[in-house]
Amino acid sequence: MAGFERAETIWFNGTFVPWDEARVHVMAHGLHYGTGVFEGLRSYGTPDGPAIFRLHDHITRMFESAAMYEMEIPYSAEALVEATLALIRRNGLIDTYIRPIAYFDAYSLSVWPRGCPVSVAIAAMPRKGAYLGAHAADGVRVCISSVRRFDSAAIPTTGKACGQYLNSVRAVQDAMRRGFDEAIFLNQQGEVAEGSGENLFVVRDGLLVTNAADAGILMGITRASVLELAAALGIPSRVAPITLDDLRSADELFFTGTAVEVTPIKELDGVAISGGTRGPVTARIQQAFLNIVQGRDPRYRHWLAYTGV
Repeated sequence: MAGFERAETIWFNGTFVPWDEARVHVMAHGLHYGTGVFEGLRSYGTPDGPAIFRLHDHITRMFESAAMYEMEIPYSAEALVEATLALIRRNGLIDTYIRPIAYFDAYSLSVWPRGCPVSVAIAAMPRKGAYLGAHAADGVRVCISSVRRFDSAAIPTTGKACGQYLNSVRAVQDAMRRGFDEAIFLNQQGEVAEGSGENLFVVRDGLLVTNAADAGILMGITRASVLELAAALGIPSRVAPITLDDLRSADELFFTGTAVEVTPIKELDGVAISGGTRGPVTARIQQAFLNIVQGRDPRYRHWLAYTGV
């Protein structure tokens, strides 16, 4: 992903501040121990102006992640929704990546964050290029990571917390140094989990398969959207465990996620998938998804929060 482009302001603890003044204290608990939760969202240009994809669902999930760590966010979900919409308007943005974050701030270095205040920020910035590279819409090259996905008995895999992404950092560093675009995790049982920041779908004999929470995955909002969309398109789907053999014998593979949207996988560990091209089922879902987020399918207008710019 290209380096971000700065916007003018960030919403930080209830006020809009210039980008360079949205600062974190070096003694923040979240900086030392990773005790924060966050979300990633995107806004798109539509015929009716900028719109954020599934804004309420993302903010709801952030509160659910916070609850897993006994973090009380000092703003209501609706306040953060309104702040996000106002941030887009204030910065005059259209196609953006949006990052809300809440974290335990400076008070104590005790591992237990008792007494630490909770700070909240929302940043939005213009998108610069595709997350997995300019070629990603046509397919990416992935590897099975030597790094295993952490187990839910250690850290809640269904939460989206800052510290747990060290696991993803290690996997991506290894994959990219080996010349791949992305990594796929196996979980502690040796089954397929997900990418470093994406859910995974397998297509075989026309059937779409993705795995469930017990595989150690984040329950992605784009993942849920694709399952609903597949049903509307008449593409049969199933939620079930995925094995390495399933990946290697797949007709098609693709990632889903806020950053990657619907991204085909054209190669796994040096072996071509779908002839090294985007498969037909993936292409249908990818195009249908883009129609939705860009406001061209009125049946899914309820998934878009219009900013009013």
